[in-house]
Amino acid sequence: MTREEREYLDSYDYTRYDRPSLAADMAVFSIMGMESQENYRKDPEQKLKLLLVRRGEFPYKGDWALPGGFCRPEESTLETAKRELLEETGVETAYLKSFAVFDKPDRDPRGWIISHAFLALINGERYQVQGGSDAWEAQWFFIRCKKQTRKKQIEEEWAKIENIYELEFICEEGDQVRLSAVVKEEKSFQNYHESVKYEIVKSEGLAFDHAWISLCAYLKLQEEAGDSGRIVFDLMPEKFTLANLKRAYETIQGKELLTANFRRKIEKYVVETEEMAQGVGHRPARLYKRNLEAFYQE
Repeated sequence: MTREEREYLDSYDYTRYDRPSLAADMAVFSIMGMESQENYRKDPEQKLKLLLVRRGEFPYKGDWALPGGFCRPEESTLETAKRELLEETGVETAYLKSFAVFDKPDRDPRGWIISHAFLALINGERYQVQGGSDAWEAQWFFIRCKKQTRKKQIEEEWAKIENIYELEFICEEGDQVRLSAVVKEEKSFQNYHESVKYEIVKSEGLAFDHAWISLCAYLKLQEEAGDSGRIVFDLMPEKFTLANLKRAYETIQGKELLTANFRRKIEKYVVETEEMAQGVGHRPARLYKRNLEAFYQE
């Protein structure tokens, strides 16, 4: 650094510009049911679930929110997300990847707060979730998402598409909590370039703009599962049957997959073990695990 640059920085006034608070929020997903053997005559139902915490402080006291928190001094948003994930789930290492920044000035009634959102995937059946410092409790919620295209106009050089997403978040434990939201998505295309805007039409029981963040995380998970599909393995136990892996893909994507197409998609990512699934009523199935050569590439 030159002397002139050092003098400039020493005299620079950071207070000339308003600065927002910075937070990290996490959409923590798990597929539940893979390790349950309550009915040995029938394969357990698998459900994609999202972790929500019930807020113990204002604003939105008593409502449900994604786990997260404010960044501490000299802490990156990724470090904040890792810390909050450990506090809420006890998970020290997990799939954790940023997917969007939410920066609308009015998104938080406490003031200008920007949220860096992360997608997190864990095996939720292996960890006991708990509320953090500002939360009463933490629970897993099953997600239902219904999409309706309300408007669609396509011209030579531009297009507009309006989708409505109806969301339900259902906690099947205890009091059977049911939350709902409606989010409008407006896609605009100019010379094939896409821009997207979202609006929360309704949000019942969900804090802040977390209905919007949850939807974006859900769509991102579906997108990545439909592309290479490697992301799905972060929701699986260390060893699994191909049937369980296929159901995991179908659970995320919300549709049945042709077995032949599925096998071609995942064949390079799995290796066969010598072990068989135990404790099931039907014919024992071979267990597989990740092919590390496909996951750890140069």
